[in-house]
This record gives sequence, C-alpha cells and structure tokens, in this order.
Amino acid sequence: SLEFKEMLVRRTGLDVVMWDERLTTVEAERTLIESHVRRENRKQYIDKIAAVFILQGYLDSIYLKKKAEEEN
Repeated sequence: SLEFKEMLVRRTGLDVVMWDERLTTVEAERTLIESHVRRENRKQYIDKIAAVFILQGYLDSIYLKKKAEEEN
C-alpha cells in the first residue's frame, strides 16, 4: 500500500518503487506445471518463483529505460 511505501521512505531515506505483482503467482504456477513439477511440490516453490519474476520484471524495466535514454 502507499502508506507502507511512505513509511519505508521515511524510515530508510531510500527510494521505494511500487511494482504490480498481481499475475506473478499465476505465471509461477504455469511455469511449474510446464516444468512438470508435481502438484504437491508446487507450494514449496511458488512464492520463490513469483519473487524471481517480480525481480526480473523490475530489472528488465531498468535496462529498457536505460537503453531508451542512451538512444535519445
């Protein structure tokens, strides 16, 4: 939430980037299914895989922004 973001900024003095993570769990589930991970084993991996997708999406956005700035 925005309140949590503002609290983090106040306490840390760092920039805090909000990131939409709504579909990462669905994407992680799909990836695990495609990787033939058994249903009973998916629970232990799903949050970790979703976190990877969130981080990768953020890193990709930084790269694309930097690349666009270099082209201008």
